[in-house]
Amino acid sequence: MDWFEAIMKKAGLLKKILILVLVLAVPGFLYYLLVAEGKNRYHPLPVFGPKALAKTTHRVKGKDVPDTLYHTLPDFNLADQNGNLVSLKTFDKKIFIAGFFYTHCPGVCGLMNTNISQLVSNYAKNKMVYFVSITVDPKRDSAKVLKNYAVSFKPASARWLFLTGDTSITYNLARKGFLVNALQTGKDEFIYSDKLMLIDGDKRIRGYYTGASTDDVNRLNDEIKVLLSEEILKHDTPLY
Repeated sequence: MDWFEAIMKKAGLLKKILILVLVLAVPGFLYYLLVAEGKNRYHPLPVFGPKALAKTTHRVKGKDVPDTLYHTLPDFNLADQNGNLVSLKTFDKKIFIAGFFYTHCPGVCGLMNTNISQLVSNYAKNKMVYFVSITVDPKRDSAKVLKNYAVSFKPASARWLFLTGDTSITYNLARKGFLVNALQTGKDEFIYSDKLMLIDGDKRIRGYYTGASTDDVNRLNDEIKVLLSEEILKHDTPLY
């Protein structure tokens, strides 16, 4: 029966190789579907925010076409739930999903973060994907408070960062960086966006999604895969 066992071992090895090929090929295939000419129902992810023409150009069909300068996030310095400093450098060659909240929020924050928790679970093994939740109430949401809040969501992840910092930084980052609202209107009263933002490796906004909407979060899940494919092809970055 040695020959039979040898055949079965080879079959098992081939199956593992096939699964690996599919895992690596599917994101690239998704990207191909998005950018393939003539596929009208597929589109690359847009880039949000103001745009300007650069002084540099690139060649398209023998003509010089001005390059486009896209809106990018400004740098920032905030602290995560473990007291570690977080800036844009933290996300070099990464993509991340960002949103605003506060821990004692009576309404939508819990649902938003529950949805993020599901996304965190989906991408638990992918080191290119980070999640960022920024409090709009840093007076009450210290690093210690955020850490206690973070452990209420499973699974725990080192790539889901709960950030706090002075409102002069966070509110400015919301308005001028993510292009959404964030401000305090009274004691324990805040106006902030319920959107989740998808940020690419060049720190550009590639999508907005209502954090409490199942449909929007499902769309975000799909578009994370699309953006991963784009980043892999652009930067030759390993998938895992």
